[in-house]
Amino acid sequence: MNALIDDLSWRGLIASSTDLDALATQLAEGPITYYVGFDPTAPSLHLGNLLQIQTMRRFQAHGHRPLALVGGATGLIGDPKMTGERTLNAVDVVVDWGSRLRRELERFFDFDGPAAAQVVNNYDWTQGVDVIEFLRDIGKHFSVNRMLDREAVAARLAGDGISFTEFSYQVLQSHDYLQLFRSHDCRLQMGGSDQWGNITAGVDLIRRVEGAHVHALTTPLVTRADGTKFGKTESGTVWLDASMTSPYAFYQFWLNSDDSDVATYLRLYSMRPHSEIEQLEAATLADPAKREAQRALARELTTLVHGERATVAVEAAAQALFGDGDLSAVPGDVLGAALREVPHAEIARADLADGLLPDVVDLFTQAGLSPSRGAARRTIGEGGAYVNNVRVTDEGFRPPASDLVDGQFLVLRRGRKTIAGILVVG
Repeated sequence: MNALIDDLSWRGLIASSTDLDALATQLAEGPITYYVGFDPTAPSLHLGNLLQIQTMRRFQAHGHRPLALVGGATGLIGDPKMTGERTLNAVDVVVDWGSRLRRELERFFDFDGPAAAQVVNNYDWTQGVDVIEFLRDIGKHFSVNRMLDREAVAARLAGDGISFTEFSYQVLQSHDYLQLFRSHDCRLQMGGSDQWGNITAGVDLIRRVEGAHVHALTTPLVTRADGTKFGKTESGTVWLDASMTSPYAFYQFWLNSDDSDVATYLRLYSMRPHSEIEQLEAATLADPAKREAQRALARELTTLVHGERATVAVEAAAQALFGDGDLSAVPGDVLGAALREVPHAEIARADLADGLLPDVVDLFTQAGLSPSRGAARRTIGEGGAYVNNVRVTDEGFRPPASDLVDGQFLVLRRGRKTIAGILVVG
């Protein structure tokens, strides 16, 4: 069919397409321009967005020209949710979030050469639109009956209803496709499968207004094998901004992928060739305990999002936490981020008596490493208690403040695998 389409199919990245054969033919004829939209509904992109970014990068690697659209206008409106009306964010907040998203997006694409990427903002062509002209020239091409059939709209109508503001979102997104077709000869819009109705509405608008045939392609929504929501942890959404999800937590998310999920994640997210992915899949089946596929995926994506230096630091931290490295060599911010991802307790520096922390029994209990003081004593008596990777056999031992790593952290461990932390604050 086409090398790119074949690759997307092998990876399971195609949920729906208007005409896959026609798209493959056009891709084979020469480079096309394509776009994906990212609405600034939060200060950062997340793992769902990263799937779109990786898909865009695959197209660019084959010589096609990406347009990453920041939805400065559509972000002020909000795509209808199944559950209820969105709270509209203030204009200055959306503008700030849009600027953040632009900076994030710019890290992932090549902006030089014949397939140079561009980042565009739909606020640029929407802010000056005359409402009467828009309703006459654009709105008349939309059937309300078809818009009512959209799943999210139908769900809302069956509940508390939907505002005209959110109902109009599909018209605005379709207008984006038309504008990009006119200004950049954009021939393909991509997105998640939940965007199929919005994207195909844009395809139909271009056909009606310009008499041209363009394409739509959606990727599947990623799910876990156990049915729980992908891209979420106990602490919430996995973001691409390091200040919202630390590089350590980001790395650990992928490292902790279930064996039943990691092959899917590799195909969807990794840029590795098929042969390497198949080797990693085979390694998981042969010896799942080594977590070779998870480590490869965590290393690749953490480096992509946060850089090589961050990846090296978080891998060093992970090794050091479990006694296989030097804790003092781990940067303080990385160690702190790691300890915040495990059970931990905070102690005020002013509460350190005589420059000593509480005894190790109390520390294990406060940090949640042991359910009771008695359980902590048993762990110590059995030789399974460690402070900063040093075995502790005296239940009355009180670590001095000088033992704090980077002046503020203490790593507690029960046995080989159960970690907790003490963070001295103030």
